[in-house]
Amino acid sequence: MFRNYIKIAFRNLRKDGTYTILNVIGLTAAFGVALLLAMFSVFQLSYDQFHESGDTLFQIYYENATPEGIVSDESSSEPFAKALQDEVSGVEKITRFNGTGILMTHKDKQLQMSGVYVDPDFFEMFSFPVINGDRENPISEESNITITEHAANRIFGRTDVIGETVTILTDGQEVPFTVNALVEDFPETSSIGFDVVLNFKSQPEHAYGPRTIGRWDVENHEVFMQLSKEVTPRQFEEATTAFTQLHYKDHIDDVKRDGAQPIKDDIYRQIKLLPVTDLRFAEFTQGPVTVSRNMPYLVLGIALLIVFIACVNFVNMSIAKSSKRLPEIGMRKTLGAGKRQLFFQFWGESLMVFLVSAGLGLLTAALLLEPFQTLFRTRASFSALASPAVLIGILATVLIVTFVAGGYPAWMMSRLETLQSLKGKVESTGKNHLRDGLMVLQFAIAILLISGTLVLWNQVEFMRTKDLGFNKDQVIAFPLNGKRNDQQALQLVRDALESKPTILSVTASNNILGLGKDGTRSTSVLGFEHKGRGVYTNMLVVEGDYPETLDLEIIEGRTFKRNLANDSLNILINESMAKQLNEEQILNTKIFLEDSVAFTVVGVLKDFNFQELDRTVEPMTLFPLQNSNLSNVYVKVAPQNLSQSYEDVKNAWAEIE
Repeated sequence: MFRNYIKIAFRNLRKDGTYTILNVIGLTAAFGVALLLAMFSVFQLSYDQFHESGDTLFQIYYENATPEGIVSDESSSEPFAKALQDEVSGVEKITRFNGTGILMTHKDKQLQMSGVYVDPDFFEMFSFPVINGDRENPISEESNITITEHAANRIFGRTDVIGETVTILTDGQEVPFTVNALVEDFPETSSIGFDVVLNFKSQPEHAYGPRTIGRWDVENHEVFMQLSKEVTPRQFEEATTAFTQLHYKDHIDDVKRDGAQPIKDDIYRQIKLLPVTDLRFAEFTQGPVTVSRNMPYLVLGIALLIVFIACVNFVNMSIAKSSKRLPEIGMRKTLGAGKRQLFFQFWGESLMVFLVSAGLGLLTAALLLEPFQTLFRTRASFSALASPAVLIGILATVLIVTFVAGGYPAWMMSRLETLQSLKGKVESTGKNHLRDGLMVLQFAIAILLISGTLVLWNQVEFMRTKDLGFNKDQVIAFPLNGKRNDQQALQLVRDALESKPTILSVTASNNILGLGKDGTRSTSVLGFEHKGRGVYTNMLVVEGDYPETLDLEIIEGRTFKRNLANDSLNILINESMAKQLNEEQILNTKIFLEDSVAFTVVGVLKDFNFQELDRTVEPMTLFPLQNSNLSNVYVKVAPQNLSQSYEDVKNAWAEIE
């Protein structure tokens, strides 16, 4: 009987080829796109779910009251972690965490690696399994390092590397380190990533030295903790009030003096806990931290809506086509076919269409996976859907969609009376409210998706064409990540490019503008006293010609002189910083930093966007400090023959480092 159903179904589908092809194409496109979108959503929602102690792991951050409102920050001071563990109950384990790029050398190999400096509790807290070497104390000594399998293959070409020695460039010197452990490569759904793990005390002097050790007012790293199971996050946060009042008294007094309103109940600085499972979805922008999973759920919702539209289209086409099959239905009923037999016959035809479309949709998703990953900047793959729960959910969805979308037309046709079918027409006794409702809903969803697409297109166009206030089209930026001293490397770059006619200027700074080559955004924030009130500013340490290279607009005063020695105590500020200083005559205004050195404002720059576009432009100050760390080079090139200019810069740097 089933064989007969399949044979007849195949014959009917082939007979009406246009109808079949249209349905297959529509459903294939819907299933393929929905599968890719579902893959993206599940991948995003699975971030940081693999840690065994994930429900007790938290990142510590702060809510700070300022005259402008609440500001959230995750940076901590060097003595904070130990003091918190000693003075506040509920801290099971704690680790400081500072991620940065490192230059590693082994024999004739020099590799830029991703390094994290942590405390020994790190491996006991997070599920990064040690598969070889010292499992108890992977980084117990300052001269020990732990590397991933991927890093071991990059450096040594193998994974049996315990006891091997490498050197890491630290404070201008190549310091030897011994590989003490090998860890399994972490999942792609980890917010914490690294190639090399080092002891927190092994950091360069500027990050862990006299400038930071023991000081509560210098904050330059993150802190993660494992909370005791008998203490809730809210209880712990409330228990830190006295700790905060003690160790941050000066800071609290300063913000009170400046007119800040308390967060609540005379609290001006509050320690907060962010679950590690929320790291991917946390927004540290202006105001309290917000955690939102709206985007992956929205994408998943769009996937379901696309499938719904395709299914409604299939239902409507099936009902419209049913009039052509009335004689067949009448003849089958005359020969003794029951409603159930007719239902399974028609539903079987729909099932064949859905199964073929699902298979082709899977093939379409596989073919489009790589461009999809590039477009969405994601590493989502079919492995994201490999968990039993997800597979069961997908299978259940397909079965429900197939049964409902294919079963409803089959049910409608199987319940027709024999006489009506033989006459070749159906007597309508009223409106088909379900069909009409589905059509209205289908068009409403289509309009909604089209409108959303237009809004997103406008947003993308805004970001693509927005004048950021600096030249991003004719400037090549790259990191100074080699062995040479930054100043020496910069001068060698200038020397190598000075004869090239398309190279207009070369400069450098300690931070990159926008999204860096390592995929991160970073700024340095400086706070100081100015006329009895607290002032903060983002800061850039720059070389000569920086404003000219980036085409920053001077609206008042002058830029730096080419000989920075004559400008070593002068600064440029942006409009937002000028407003914050609130001086009638901003030029020649002096600011005094912690070492009582006076810096003089010699120029005001027009505000430029150095952070995300959904944030207001914050205060910015440019310091022309000589012999300081400069991590990025900027090369301004002529608009003609950009590809050749790029090759000239690339070749020059390859010869230098």
